[in-house]
Amino acid sequence: MVKLLVRDRETIQEAVRRFRKLVERSGIKKEMRRREFYEKPSETNRRARLRAERRNKRTQLLVR
Repeated sequence: MVKLLVRDRETIQEAVRRFRKLVERSGIKKEMRRREFYEKPSETNRRARLRAERRNKRTQLLVR
C-alpha cells in the first residue's frame, strides 16, 4: 500500500506528482494493467517460457 503525507505548503499538483511516482515505483500500475483482463494459465506459461528463452539467449551472447 502506498501512503503519501502531504508536506506543509506543498501544492496539490506537487503532491499528485509525488503520488504518481510512488505508485509507479511500487509496481501497482504494472500489476493493475496485468490484471485488467483475464489471462489463461497457458498464456501465462507461454509468456514466462518466452521470457526465459530470451534471457538464456541474451546470457549466451554475453558469455561468448
